[in-house]
Amino acid sequence: MPRYKLTIEYDGAPFCGWQLQPALPSVQGALEAAALATCGEAVRVHGAGRTDAGVHALGQVAHVDIPKPFRADKLRDALNAHVRPHPIAILSAELVPDDFEARFSAIRRHYRYRIVNRRSNLALEIGKVWRVPKRLDTDAMHRAAQVLIGKHDFTTFRDTECQALSPDKTLDVLDVIRNGDNVDVITSARSYLHSQVRSMVGSLVWVGEGRWTADDLAAALAARKRSACGPVAPPDGLYLVQVDY
Repeated sequence: MPRYKLTIEYDGAPFCGWQLQPALPSVQGALEAAALATCGEAVRVHGAGRTDAGVHALGQVAHVDIPKPFRADKLRDALNAHVRPHPIAILSAELVPDDFEARFSAIRRHYRYRIVNRRSNLALEIGKVWRVPKRLDTDAMHRAAQVLIGKHDFTTFRDTECQALSPDKTLDVLDVIRNGDNVDVITSARSYLHSQVRSMVGSLVWVGEGRWTADDLAAALAARKRSACGPVAPPDGLYLVQVDY
């Protein structure tokens, strides 16, 4: 069967996350229903990352084997037609070799966490960013973030239900960038632990608020225990931006 690589955008708010769960709406489930309507057979859609409930994607990648050949742009359009009214868009479809795996062929994943740092309530971006009312010292956040760069045991920043075999991960990029009231935390790595990005962001916000220093963040990392972590940032502001192959 032909294998297709899909690049997908979605609003994660209505879903329990990417992964199929019984009786709950998932991104994977909506895409598989669209694929069934397109080709007439049940197929499995494999994602590059299992985003959590409420987490968004600008460039999630998946692969799917379709029982009959489609021109790539026709498959994209058919899936988009059948996935409505879910807030999901297939940005592109392309034919790939049979050994392409959306998850295991990936060499790097890029995430962005969006914070709006202002006293006023959100009007247009509710559910799309994390509003933090206290003024953040983003220079201090960025300096502290560099403590986490490299290979570490990230147990402190790992959800207690994480199923990864090892807590060791290598973080390539962790930048904190301010543009007016908008603060972006940009991170890149081959892979992440469950809730790792949101856990790091929440701890960095404590640094920005003056509750922690860079030394406190380093001590939390070294503790290698979940109780040493700062708050976990809400899913609203997290976006899977791109997957590299």
